[in-house]
Amino acid sequence: MADVKKLLKKHDQLNQLDMVSVVSHVQRETDDWVLNTIMVEGYDVPFKYRRKKVYQNLKGARVNLTYYPETTQVAGLDFEVMNVVRIRRS
Repeated sequence: MADVKKLLKKHDQLNQLDMVSVVSHVQRETDDWVLNTIMVEGYDVPFKYRRKKVYQNLKGARVNLTYYPETTQVAGLDFEVMNVVRIRRS
């Protein structure tokens, strides 16, 4: 937990969510990476992160997330996305 507090203090845009429930978890391969997208209970914004290998399904699990908010453009429309820096099961 001390690591997270140091990160949050050092980076202004960084946010932390604790003990949130994962509603949906999708994994898809892109190039050499596996792109993971999770939806969290109470939030309408997708949380995205990448891994080198397929990971266990997190649907229904409680997790702690450290993330940056970001806006991406798809087909000329702006969408808010959260880029996960750190994810841990609670």
